[in-house]
Amino acid sequence: MVELILASKSRVRKEILNKNNINCIVEPSNVNEDLVKQSLLNEGATPEIISKNLAELKANQVSQKKNENIVIGADSIIDLEGEIISKPLDRNEALKTLKKLNGKKHYLISSVCISKNGSMIWNYTDKAVLTMKKMSDEELKKYLEKISDESLFAYNVYQIEGEGRTLFSNIEGDEDTIMGLPVKKIKEYLDNYQ
Repeated sequence: MVELILASKSRVRKEILNKNNINCIVEPSNVNEDLVKQSLLNEGATPEIISKNLAELKANQVSQKKNENIVIGADSIIDLEGEIISKPLDRNEALKTLKKLNGKKHYLISSVCISKNGSMIWNYTDKAVLTMKKMSDEELKKYLEKISDESLFAYNVYQIEGEGRTLFSNIEGDEDTIMGLPVKKIKEYLDNYQ
């Protein structure tokens, strides 16, 4: 059996794979995501294209070093009316992000790529639609006080399987996609891969 590698340091993605009995080792890529995002934005790329390209770059980069292994790369992007919302670097930025999303509908796009021998052999992109409740600044601050730093920075600004669900009036889409890894499609592919 070839070893499966997750090209991500995301604890959440590793947990999703573990819960679905997909064993893997973790070897994060060192793709400069901000640089790639900016370059693709300058070329007019859509959020879906950016997410897909980042997932592919991560998988291919690790796959080049681990030739015979199957490597999973993933990326998630929040698309708010065409603006890409990145993970917050601190709590002030997290509050600003929540204020931007406040009362609005946005898309969470998650892409996954599987590579072998440095090239993509499969990919999939899924999109969820989330509508955030209209909340006061005080309510947003109280929400942030309940969230640990680890959760805040690991799950973008909301932790959908925990406290974050309370932020939304409507959620359409797969929960694993929202958490960053559309695992059902990965399982389908891996079950048929030989």
